Order: sequence, then C-alpha cells, then structure tokens
Amino acid sequence: MSREYRIGLLVPSSNTTVEPEFYRALPNDVTVHCARMFLQQINADSIQRTADDVERESRGLASADVDVVVLGATAPSFINGLGYDREMCMRIEQACGKPAVTTSSGLIDALSEMGIKRISLGSAYPAAINEVCANFLSANGLDIVAMDGLGIEDNLIVGRLSAETAYEMGRSIDRPESEAIVLACTNWRSLAVVERIERDLDKPVLSTTQVSIWAALRRIGYSGNISGYGRLLAEHVAPATNVPVLPSP
Repeated sequence: MSREYRIGLLVPSSNTTVEPEFYRALPNDVTVHCARMFLQQINADSIQRTADDVERESRGLASADVDVVVLGATAPSFINGLGYDREMCMRIEQACGKPAVTTSSGLIDALSEMGIKRISLGSAYPAAINEVCANFLSANGLDIVAMDGLGIEDNLIVGRLSAETAYEMGRSIDRPESEAIVLACTNWRSLAVVERIERDLDKPVLSTTQVSIWAALRRIGYSGNISGYGRLLAEHVAPATNVPVLPSP
C-alpha cells in the first residue's frame, strides 16, 4: 500500500476559507481532517477564548490518527506575543500526543528558511489586531517596513472577500526595501493570488494558509514540492529535522 499522510486542521468556527485552500493545494497523497474552535469576531477577547477549545478538539483529531495537528489560525497563535505560538504547539502535543505546528510558527520558520528579514505586512484585521501581529513579528526579529489592514472584525465577512482584495493589498504595501510580502489571516482568500503578486513584484509572497500547509508538510517529513502557490511551496518543501512525538496523555 502507498503511504498516505493525514493532516489534522484546527479551524476557527467561522472560517470558511482555510479548508478549501488546503484541499486545493495539497497533493493527492495528503488528506486534511478538520475540527472547529469557536470564533466569530476578530477582537482580542474572542481570539483569546478560542484557546479554550484547543485541547479537546486536538484529541478528537488524534483519534483519526493524523500525522500532525495544525492550528490553522493566525491571530489565535500570536495573540499573546513572543513565544505564544510555541506554547500552543506544546499544548496541542501534550493533549493529543501528535506533532503540532501553528500558522504563526510556520510563518516565522518560513521567513527564516527563505532568509527574509524585512517584510511588508497586509491583513484583513482591525487596526488593534494588526498591531499585535506586527509586534509579534518584530519580537521574532523581523523588520516591518510597511503594513496595512482591511479593518474587518466580523470573520464571516472576511471569508466572503474576493481574492482580489488580497492582490490589491499585496501591491499597495510593497516597498523597494521589503524582501517579501506577508498576507495574514487564514480566512482571507489569498492563496490563489500569491504567484500573481510574485510575478508582478519579483519577490516572495507568503500567505498564512500557504505557510500553514508548508509547516505541516515539513513537520511530517513530506519531500515533494507543490507548484502554483508561490515560491515557498514550489522550492522549499523538504523534510524537517525529526522531533520526537510526545506520548499520549
């Protein structure tokens, strides 16, 4: 029998974009299996409360014998600042005994893999959450040369936005000194326009769904590259260093 990989994906309950983008980009021998954490509004209190569901939903995904659990949510993995993404990974691993990655840790690791330090940041977030995101990235050693957000708090509305909004944002925040464009929010349709922006600007573009996929594939040791969704997936998917899986609680 051929090897089939399974990704367990933790999704904010009102997110309607990250699952279709995962399905579209993943190769045929990798499947995705989802669980939901309650979230409706993109504000600090609501984002904090999503963590209440993490352990329970992770255990449910582990019962499907997934190879990795992905916290596929950007703000819930950076909301408490430096190190919170790694803390969430540990909580998931301790709860379910499976390897874990988060969107935010995937973004930091992907930028490091590509040798990128100076970025332009665009998001769908309200200004307060965009600022928290920028502070998290800065605390991880990145230089934010420009940033902007769409200012949307209702997460369902974000999921209904056209990918053209991400394309326009990517173009508008570009600066000559920026080494890459980052498009943050896994409920924002951006994966489909990553390569288009890269061609226009001649620099890497990282979306938070794209880096979530990349981090999951690296964590399970998947070595095939994926075309059509930017340089990161086309050129940088390779087995990660083996990390021991924590025993089931």
